[in-house]
Amino acid sequence: MANLIEELRWRNMLHTVTPETENYLNKGMGTGYIGFDPTAASLHIGNLATLMMLVHLQRAGHKPIALAGGATGMVGDPSGKSEERKFLDEEVLRHNQTCISEQLKQFLDFSKGAASAEVVNNYDWFKDFGFLDFLRQVGKHLTVNYMMAKDSVQNRLESGISYTEFTYQLLQSYDFYYLYKHKNCRLQMGGSDQWGNITSGIELIRRKESGEAYAITCPLITKSDGTKFGKSEQGNVWLDPKMTSPYQFYQFWLKVKDSEAPQLTRVFTLLEQARIQELEEEHLKAPHLLVLQKALAEDVTVRIHGRAAYETAVKASEILFGKSAIEEINDLPESVMLSVFEGVPQISISRSAYEQTTDVQDLISNATELKICSSKGEARKLIQNGGVRINKEKITDHAAAPKFTLLQGKYLLVQKGKTSYFLVKVV
Repeated sequence: MANLIEELRWRNMLHTVTPETENYLNKGMGTGYIGFDPTAASLHIGNLATLMMLVHLQRAGHKPIALAGGATGMVGDPSGKSEERKFLDEEVLRHNQTCISEQLKQFLDFSKGAASAEVVNNYDWFKDFGFLDFLRQVGKHLTVNYMMAKDSVQNRLESGISYTEFTYQLLQSYDFYYLYKHKNCRLQMGGSDQWGNITSGIELIRRKESGEAYAITCPLITKSDGTKFGKSEQGNVWLDPKMTSPYQFYQFWLKVKDSEAPQLTRVFTLLEQARIQELEEEHLKAPHLLVLQKALAEDVTVRIHGRAAYETAVKASEILFGKSAIEEINDLPESVMLSVFEGVPQISISRSAYEQTTDVQDLISNATELKICSSKGEARKLIQNGGVRINKEKITDHAAAPKFTLLQGKYLLVQKGKTSYFLVKVV
């Protein structure tokens, strides 16, 4: 049985661990869980960092439980939040919970006998739990002083925290107690911002059952400038391909900074230590080759979206950022070309609007409803600075007539700057 603590420590995924946790895991197969509240219809890559802890738990020979918070999602966790969350209606929450439950299943192995993964929903044990019973069975065991001392509460005292969010730690504590009682689960894991909620669960188990339970947290992943990791220019990077296309997903990993690539490769990939160290050495010698970024992007994209989606994303990247001639794009069947450009923003304009466009600066501003450039002035400045290509041809004259050969008879590929692309469809 592999040593989970050592693996997490090597991957820089160990922030805090309770005493005796390693002894518990070394005695034989243990059971651990992580909770995910359905605040959206998909998990994002911030969730993926903690989800990887469950993956490593199972790879080390232990049983993982992924909890979809159908009940806790109705309340909202104050941890790491500066203001009250807005309530989602129950129908949306149920939809989100179903989507997240299915996503959780793709990361874990459900065919490993006693160590098979489980996905549970805390709504199942909370839906018939009466308020008075909850106060008597749970609220009695944790004092207000104990709850007030938690960082998730302290950090909100100045701006204010509702009773609803204040009691969130009681709900999460009961989750741990319930799984301890019914699933023999003695370990809860999560991000470092969950430490207060997790230790409240340990305290509840101790007070109600005189039992021992354990905790492991991982560091919150941040960018090299200290800001929150997991967002692109378009917002959150989601695991659902309908919310973040495989191309956008692949590009996000490919674009991570050289200084961030070693840490992210350790946290998000399942590459073995020897292979990661080999890649890190290559990366140091020639960072411009993006050795680590390419390995990272491949490993994560294949696991989330599959090999075919990864290969399409690579092909799209080679066409967009490589030296492929426009003829190569035009020779593709339209369906294939569109799959290559999946994730590239698309703008539709009428054929008459295109034909009436007077010059290139008008085309990439007014004619395309200011979705590429916010004004003719911005368009002119970009062109003058060499920042615009149409169908891979650099535009040098902002007043030139837009006489371009339409790809497939109806598309223009517009490049703005080094990395922003738009597919204009003339309909």
